[in-house]
Amino acid sequence: MTEETVKDRWVLGLTSLGFFMAMMDAMIVTTASTAIRTEFQISVGLLQWALNAYNITIAAVLLVGVALGERWGRRKIYNWGIFIFTIGSVLCALANNIEWLIAARIVEGLGASVMTPMSMAILTNAVPANQRGRALGIWSGIGGLALIVGPSLGGLIVAQLTWQWIFWLNVPVGIMAIGLSQHHLPESHGQNEPIKLIDNLLLIMAMAGLVWALSASTSVTGTSQLGLVVVIGLVSVGCGIGFIYRQAIDPLPMLPLTLFHNPTFTGGNLATACLYGSMYGVVFFLPQYLQVSQRATALTAGLALLPWTGTLVVVAPFAGRAVDRFGDRWVATLGLVLQGVGYLLIALLVHQSYLWLVLPLMIAGVGLSMAGPALQKAVLGAVPRVMIGKAAGVYNVFRLLGGALGTTVAVMIFYQYSGTPFSSGFQATMLGTAVLSFLGVIWSWHLAAERVVNLD
Repeated sequence: MTEETVKDRWVLGLTSLGFFMAMMDAMIVTTASTAIRTEFQISVGLLQWALNAYNITIAAVLLVGVALGERWGRRKIYNWGIFIFTIGSVLCALANNIEWLIAARIVEGLGASVMTPMSMAILTNAVPANQRGRALGIWSGIGGLALIVGPSLGGLIVAQLTWQWIFWLNVPVGIMAIGLSQHHLPESHGQNEPIKLIDNLLLIMAMAGLVWALSASTSVTGTSQLGLVVVIGLVSVGCGIGFIYRQAIDPLPMLPLTLFHNPTFTGGNLATACLYGSMYGVVFFLPQYLQVSQRATALTAGLALLPWTGTLVVVAPFAGRAVDRFGDRWVATLGLVLQGVGYLLIALLVHQSYLWLVLPLMIAGVGLSMAGPALQKAVLGAVPRVMIGKAAGVYNVFRLLGGALGTTVAVMIFYQYSGTPFSSGFQATMLGTAVLSFLGVIWSWHLAAERVVNLD
């Protein structure tokens, strides 16, 4: 084995580790959610912020994190991201109330917001062009493994220890990753663009305000509370409009609006928001349903998700080939339909035993495994090569914001059935997530054969 090969393997392993950690923490908390809700004696509506605070923070800060890495050094920002993520994990493990946990999840999200894009940028820059496709495929596969391992590992940890250990686990791994990355990862820089702090603040306020207003609307009890919800909702909309206006007039925008002139880019991102909005709504409620209504333990609930998440390993390689053969539109559309059908069948079979849910879970998993790669390929293929970095950032913003909104909409539906058995609210929620997946079909049909946008 040559020295160059060893170096490349260190780069692949360490960048994949950071991506895996960031993805894992979005999933591992799902099977611990019932234990967290029970210990803190909180509502489902408040519990959702243990997931949403993390995803919204990543989505809102991701683009500025990319700019910091390009200017100050990708390895430096990557290591700072892992350090902040590790500190956030310690704070999560020490949390003794939900407010503390939510704040700590925001700190974790700040770190994770640079771990994913920086790991991809470091790997792309360090690996020779003739090996780049294979390296990125392995990197993506290891990150996707978190989707499979996360819920099961979370269930195992909660069953054998306590939920706090899902966060303590990050500490030794994070410390090791920083030390090895400092020694084995090369430093690199990109375009030195200005940091758009005002734009990023507007984006954070728009995202967080909108999700909070939607979430709070389910528990409004008086005129004053309603007024607060309306005001925050309007402020978030105003911040969103202000952000779009600033992007339109800025000669070097953080988010180039000209990209959205291409219907494939726009449709691909909106379909992505629907795909992951539907998925995150299910991943938030399904483990709770299995533990509350099906009397599963945290461990068996995590294992029960494997027919859904495990399809990624089997289907994803074939999905990539299918996209090349049949096109982004057909594979993405079929995937969204299959995901919606799977969730619809779960809603219809919600009062049956778990065995009845295995096939619908597999159908939904196949759909997610097909649509995800197809939509990502469509979005990145819709822009010139020089804009791929920003397009990837926009894609991840839509993926994570869609996930946060999907979770909130699922909670809003669930609250319409307060006072009824958990299974009744879960059934309605599954119908809602199925509809959201089918809604994505409208946008996936905008994917076209011609995928190069003209920015002139």
